[in-house]
Amino acid sequence: MNDPVANDGQFQAAGPNPAPLPKGSIAGLTGLEALRKMIAGDLPPPPAAATMEFWLTEADYGRAVFASRPSAAFLNPLGTVHGGWISAVLDSAMGCAVHSTLAVGEGYTTTSMTVNMVRPLLPESGPLICAGEVIHRGRRMATSEAKLIDSRGKLIAHGSETCMILAG
Repeated sequence: MNDPVANDGQFQAAGPNPAPLPKGSIAGLTGLEALRKMIAGDLPPPPAAATMEFWLTEADYGRAVFASRPSAAFLNPLGTVHGGWISAVLDSAMGCAVHSTLAVGEGYTTTSMTVNMVRPLLPESGPLICAGEVIHRGRRMATSEAKLIDSRGKLIAHGSETCMILAG
C-alpha cells in the first residue's frame, strides 16, 4: 500500500475526472469488500478523499481507519484546522465503519452526527489517525463512534453518528 500522507500530505486526485463509483462496479460486493478494494487500489477512492486530504488505510468488519495530514488549505483565520474538516474526517471514519457492515445490495446514509472538539488541531500536529467503530448494527439503523488522534497520541476530537441502513 502507498503511504497516503507522503509528499508532505499532498494527495493525488482520484483521476482526471473524479466521480462516485458506478453502482455496477460495487453491485456484487459487500461493504467491507468494496472498502478493501479501495484500499488496494482496485477501486478508486471517492472524490472527497483527495479534496479533503484524508485516506482510508484500514477496514475490518465494523471498523475503518483514515490517515491524514491536512494542508494549509484547511486553516481558519486563526491558524488552526477548520472544524468542518475535523467533522468531515470523523464522519468518514464513522460512516465507513458502518459501510463495512453492509451486505450485498445494502446502502446507508447518515441521519445525525455529534462532534466534540477537545483541543485545537494545529498545522504542526503531524500525521493524524481517525478510527471509527460500529457500536450498534441493527436491521435499519446503525450507530458508530470515532476518535481523531494526532502524532503525539493526543485526542483532538471524537464523535458519534447514526446511520439509516437502506435496502437494495
